[in-house]
Amino acid sequence: MTSSNQQPNELTSFIQKTEEYLDQVVGHGNDQELFIASYLQGHFAVAAGKSQVLHMTQIEQLAELMNTSLVAAFDNNELAADDQQQVLSLWQKLLAS
Repeated sequence: MTSSNQQPNELTSFIQKTEEYLDQVVGHGNDQELFIASYLQGHFAVAAGKSQVLHMTQIEQLAELMNTSLVAAFDNNELAADDQQQVLSLWQKLLAS
């Protein structure tokens, strides 16, 4: 968290915006959207926490953590190919917004 006299950095703002979006999907999405958002949210929570521990300030640094996490999970066959594509698509959408 930032103090009241300090502006949040780009990464902190992105984390907050992404968490809000994923929470909204979890609250209002259909079953498949809920599954994809929840899966991504789990990886995102770990990566976001790690980014804060490592004092990262750039979205690109968090994106690298996420990509590493997702590739490892997909290599372990955690999701079917179609679900993997939907997770990656949602992640790319969040990065682009």
